[in-house]
Amino acid sequence: MKDLFSTEDHIVVVLDDVCVNISCGLHAWERHPERPTRLMVSVRLYAPLTTPRAADAPIIDYDIVRNRILSLENEGHIDLLETIADRIIDSCFIDPRVTACALSVRKPDIYNESRGAGIDLFRTRARWSASR
Repeated sequence: MKDLFSTEDHIVVVLDDVCVNISCGLHAWERHPERPTRLMVSVRLYAPLTTPRAADAPIIDYDIVRNRILSLENEGHIDLLETIADRIIDSCFIDPRVTACALSVRKPDIYNESRGAGIDLFRTRARWSASR
């Protein structure tokens, strides 16, 4: 991540712990639509800050990402958290100024002895564009 910030200022737009209930998981006990899994999703959008003051920069609308996260509740069963992350990341790059994003998807209720289990993903626009 050092190279991302080495030559220019950035703003990081943050959306923390969006709670959504989704039917997801590989285990049989995770495949009951009447008992969806609670997920906590956090997103960080990285964009170059091209103005001397952050308040003078055009805003980056995180409602687009939030709405995409919430819409996952209507998409049926999804086996992998990685699939969920990929679907959310597509919405992160709708704004052409976003050069990278970081995403965390957690299942907070899976293990009693843990705050949560899940994945973290960091994706650059260049790599995302190449995979399309």
